[in-house]
Amino acid sequence: MHLKEIPRLKTITKDDFIKNYVKPQKPVVIEQLTEDWPAYKKWHLNYIDEVAGDKTVPLYDDRPVTHEDGFNEPHAKMKMSEYIKLLESKPTNYRIFLYNLMKEVPALQKDFKWPDIGIKLVKQLPMLFFGGENSKVFMHFDIDYSNILHFHFHGKKQCMIFPPDQTKYMYKVPHSLISREDIDFDNPDYEKWPALKSAEGYITHLNHGEMLYMPEGYWHYMKYETPGFSMSLRSLPKKASNLFKATYNVFVMRNYDNMMRKIKGQDWIDEKNERAITKTHQELGIDS
Repeated sequence: MHLKEIPRLKTITKDDFIKNYVKPQKPVVIEQLTEDWPAYKKWHLNYIDEVAGDKTVPLYDDRPVTHEDGFNEPHAKMKMSEYIKLLESKPTNYRIFLYNLMKEVPALQKDFKWPDIGIKLVKQLPMLFFGGENSKVFMHFDIDYSNILHFHFHGKKQCMIFPPDQTKYMYKVPHSLISREDIDFDNPDYEKWPALKSAEGYITHLNHGEMLYMPEGYWHYMKYETPGFSMSLRSLPKKASNLFKATYNVFVMRNYDNMMRKIKGQDWIDEKNERAITKTHQELGIDS
């Protein structure tokens, strides 16, 4: 794969952010956007343990999807305090994904500020994402095609992203938002996944308090290099075509996929995974 470092800036004006990154749909890392937030000093794992340690949280690992999995159904649950102890004691694949901790612990809502950065953000309570050392979020794109402001706290996180025009190389699984889950994007097997050799994307390593702007429909693969957590703020897609795709994904694609899982079971999952290979190779003229 061909990966470029994402440009990094200390700060940015609204006009420059819109002109140089939102309109051309280019990613950027802003390093100091959160330095006036209470979260910048407070948001470490010990603080989360202090304010939310008694909450029971849903956990997810990196096992492949099966037909028996419900939509966003967790693989395990435990108290936040137990989970933080696990994060600090050893590497773990367990992650917290799309959990509305701010609703459970309203005090957290006072720790961040809605950035005045030139885009209209959806003012629902943001979700938090937690991960242990070396835990990974498989390559995917978001169902709603939003513009994403992705903030990281406590430690370091690797972010590998690809524009939507690289979908043809990504071994996208039909009727889903993911690539083949058995691809190791840190060390791809190009004999098995030859299309990836042509993929052009970006990479960065987020430190505490830094923000990554991910444009509409970007593929992203995340790896926690240390235990830590992140927060995403969203802005609805500006392109009419992406708004249509988001509507289709939510109301048609997702329901069709759920229906086929019930009808065909694991055969449907296996069929989609096989089609991810055959369709990619056929369209690119690669001999499988």
